[in-house]
Amino acid sequence: MRHSFDCATWWTLPTGTDNTICDVPGVQVGNTDVRGEGRCTGVTAVLPHGGDMFRQPVTAGLSVINGFGKSVGLIQLAELGEIETPILLTNTFGVGPCSTALIRRAVASNPEIGRSLCTVNPLSLECNDGKVNDIQALAIGEAQAEAALNACGTRFAQGTVGAGSGMKTFGYAGGLGSASRQVRLASGAGFSLGALVLSNFGQQSALRVLGRQLPPPAEQCIDDPDRGSIIIILATDAPMESRQLTRVARRSSAALGRLGSHIGHQSGDIALAFTTANSVSRDSADIHEAKRLDERCMDAFFVATVEAVEEAILSALWHGVPQQGYDGTTLPSFRDHACLSCGFLKRAL
Repeated sequence: MRHSFDCATWWTLPTGTDNTICDVPGVQVGNTDVRGEGRCTGVTAVLPHGGDMFRQPVTAGLSVINGFGKSVGLIQLAELGEIETPILLTNTFGVGPCSTALIRRAVASNPEIGRSLCTVNPLSLECNDGKVNDIQALAIGEAQAEAALNACGTRFAQGTVGAGSGMKTFGYAGGLGSASRQVRLASGAGFSLGALVLSNFGQQSALRVLGRQLPPPAEQCIDDPDRGSIIIILATDAPMESRQLTRVARRSSAALGRLGSHIGHQSGDIALAFTTANSVSRDSADIHEAKRLDERCMDAFFVATVEAVEEAILSALWHGVPQQGYDGTTLPSFRDHACLSCGFLKRAL
């Protein structure tokens, strides 16, 4: 999923083949959109692997950068350091139905959940798309969650699609974006790190693109305070433990600052990271042998995280198509404004 922000003077690490989170082997993403009658919303699903997540969870870490949010499943993720369902992204009022859909899917594969087996921890996260979408319409149900899960694959659309349909980033249309980086260690070992964002934050006048301030559009300036939200999903195939993944997730906040955000008071900014390495079945032995990345190698993944998250947010903006809101307002196009007003950006395209 290429876009036009490949700037070697700003980013230093190579991207994966498609420059998305799906460059991490096994990871899949799916979208479903809801449109019409004031509704402009959707659901985005992330599958860490294609197997039974309840039976074979993945190691994960969490960073709550600013906790103004209404997500489900984060407390157990932080406690146990693992993810045991697919991840669903949606609007604030869609978290409940998405969680129910994840529970039903897990029970269908494991009928003893909540009986002879423990309960399941659904992971559903949100941003508020109420600037464009009539969020009171409660348009997200279990059917929309299932549709996103069933649509999962290694190629997916970005911008104003899925959970990003009605999102606003730095005052522009666009919410769903992705990017990836390849990390090569001194030993020669190579790994992938990918980011997917549900972006709904930022003050328009503060936006910086490739390190330079972007002037807001004169006629469509939407300079609301920096009080939106962003959900950041990071995936890697590097063998990290939960503590290391938490450190990786925490570094994503640096990408928000590079773009001009101060992470406002009413912003729900949450980052989680998981690895596809060392995933084992819960039905196996009491003790598992696992590889672990040496701490001295962490800096390479911190750099990859900041670059991938920053580019993923710009990708959400670049692919955003303005959608008319339920009250008739329309968010401006970042791509149109950037191409017309920024000579340095045109040279980078």
